[in-house]
Amino acid sequence: FKPKFPILAAVASNSRSIMTTTWDGNAMTQTDMMIKDTVLVLDENDNVIGSASKKKSHDFSIENPRGILHRAFSVFMFDEDSGELLLQKRASSKITFPNVWTNTCCSHPLHGMSPPEIDDPSTILTGQTTGVINGAIRKLEHELGIPPSQLRADKFKFLTRFHYWAADTVTHGPDAPWGEHEIDYVLFYLCDKKELTVVPHPDEVDDVKWVSREALVKEMEVGLWSPWFRILANKWLLNEGGWWEDLAKTMAMDPDESILRFDPPAEHMGGKGKAGAWLGTV
Repeated sequence: FKPKFPILAAVASNSRSIMTTTWDGNAMTQTDMMIKDTVLVLDENDNVIGSASKKKSHDFSIENPRGILHRAFSVFMFDEDSGELLLQKRASSKITFPNVWTNTCCSHPLHGMSPPEIDDPSTILTGQTTGVINGAIRKLEHELGIPPSQLRADKFKFLTRFHYWAADTVTHGPDAPWGEHEIDYVLFYLCDKKELTVVPHPDEVDDVKWVSREALVKEMEVGLWSPWFRILANKWLLNEGGWWEDLAKTMAMDPDESILRFDPPAEHMGGKGKAGAWLGTV
């Protein structure tokens, strides 16, 4: 893969930021997290090459039309009996992609955390992506109030990672200054929803619901959905023979070591940097 635009330039050479290992999302506003959280800046092969604030990495500009490539994770929690998927609606107070329905939890591993949230690319071969799983446990508690005691790290299943970008033009208009540019790690988790505590944080999540595969197909015909979830749903979840058809089989799969790359749905092209088609389509 040879990008058509330079990636990260000066930001990539920055030394890693030092931050407190005690992260308390409840003590920070959305603006605080945009400034204080330091994400893992990547090259196009998913190697960590530096850090940047959440704000800087999501800033779409003429200089960086797709922001700064960084690592992310997307968690999908399924009820082991019904096979239903837990969805969340991102809060209206979110700075990027507010008011959209999406998968259970979507966020970023951070620098300087304890336990650490950085994975070496060699872990992809074994599926032991401990760093992003640590980040997922942290954010499941923060966003949805799921206690870490109700989660087991060894029950998270890493399936694949994909490189995508999307301008938040639906929220902020055609010249949107915000967007996402991520290599996203996909994590599945099977749980007993009757035993799961879910208390959404009002500044993170406006609503939650469990849905069947059949119901989601119909629901996605209308409404606002995150661009990364739409990519995932179309490519892997809802297609014939997709991951959701046989969860037991999916949870036993070997991890995919490749990085698939996608442009966003058409309505998420553009932004302040006037970014257009680049990576390819689903």
